[in-house]
Amino acid sequence: MITRRALLANGSLALASLLAARSASAQGLQYAQYQAEWAQNYDAATRTRVERIDTPILSPQTLAATEEMIARYADIVARGGWGRIGDERLGLGSRSPGVVALRRRLIQSGDLDPAAGSADAYDSFVEAAVRRVQNRHGLTPTGAVNGATVVSLNVPADVRLQQLELNVVRLRAYSGSLGDRYVIVNMPSATVEAVENGVVASRHAAGVGKIDRPSPIFNSRITEINFNPFWTVPASIIRRDLIPLMQQNPSYLTDNRIRIFTHRGEEIAPEAVNWFSDEGTRYVFRQDPGGEFNSLGFVRINMPNTEQVYMHDTPARGIFGDDFRFVSSGCVRIQSVRELVVWLLAQEQGWDRGRIDDTFRSGERVDVRLARPVNNYWTYITAWATPDGTVQFRDDIYERDGIAGVPIARAPGSEDG
Repeated sequence: MITRRALLANGSLALASLLAARSASAQGLQYAQYQAEWAQNYDAATRTRVERIDTPILSPQTLAATEEMIARYADIVARGGWGRIGDERLGLGSRSPGVVALRRRLIQSGDLDPAAGSADAYDSFVEAAVRRVQNRHGLTPTGAVNGATVVSLNVPADVRLQQLELNVVRLRAYSGSLGDRYVIVNMPSATVEAVENGVVASRHAAGVGKIDRPSPIFNSRITEINFNPFWTVPASIIRRDLIPLMQQNPSYLTDNRIRIFTHRGEEIAPEAVNWFSDEGTRYVFRQDPGGEFNSLGFVRINMPNTEQVYMHDTPARGIFGDDFRFVSSGCVRIQSVRELVVWLLAQEQGWDRGRIDDTFRSGERVDVRLARPVNNYWTYITAWATPDGTVQFRDDIYERDGIAGVPIARAPGSEDG
């Protein structure tokens, strides 16, 4: 049985212009009247292509598109919303009455052209529509219906409308000038955007705070880059993670090149500490630099904040291929962090791509203060739309929305995870 924490859904639909073919049925024409504008194309390239939108999640364009999408969703709700589909695993080549229900559901939400028909065969038309749904829900676009896809599709239209109405208020809070260059961290989508002159210069998958250790919401400015940093273990991690690990594996600190120091700077050996008491909380734990093993990887990006969080590289880069990236203790891990560092230092004299690459390779501890700090916004946006008529939904992973009926569609250890 799919539980709330067993599945992590990231919802989204792309309502767009439907080309009602001459052979479309009367029912198809009725649906076409209220579908959003997008010309469907079911060739092979469309089936595999992932559109790259350069509109920032915090922007006047996103706000306007989301306001327009609210009107469209209100119309869908007024017409009765959409139906549910069964919890059936379907893929290309499947034949089942469940495929008929799936087609109906995809047409109702604007994901499938009514002209694609109502057959019980899971053909390339259906597969392309499912990929589109998965992309807009933040799920891996396999084109096959799995548990996470079922959960996402079965969120009622009126609940999705509530999400849009709530999040448009959040977007309006950022409707003023955010700066010519700024960085957005959005927790529900676990992504980072670098924005310049109103356009996304680079977008990165991210690893953000766990459900029980959420990343905070705040505005700040990026002021410093640390190359090849030490990692000083936060007190909360010492108590909750490090001490239990040492109880299980006494060589853990040595294996991970973490040294123990007194507050006077004197180094002590791990075996000198009683790990079955609170003695470990009295010391400072510092991991040596080294991008392949240090928890911060090759670089740390600092911004002043009361939560003492920051962005950084990670040696555990496999997480970026997962849909569920709520894995940290509050800080934000960034995929392809070198590209973000190049962008952040682009206006700093003497820090071109070549020097940055050399500094990464050197292993030398180097700190760079930004002469021109970059605005940084850590946000919580679970629903938004873009000017091309695409609407994105993400799960309320930290339960900040307060809307009933939005399940967590996938989590580690689920049948699809």
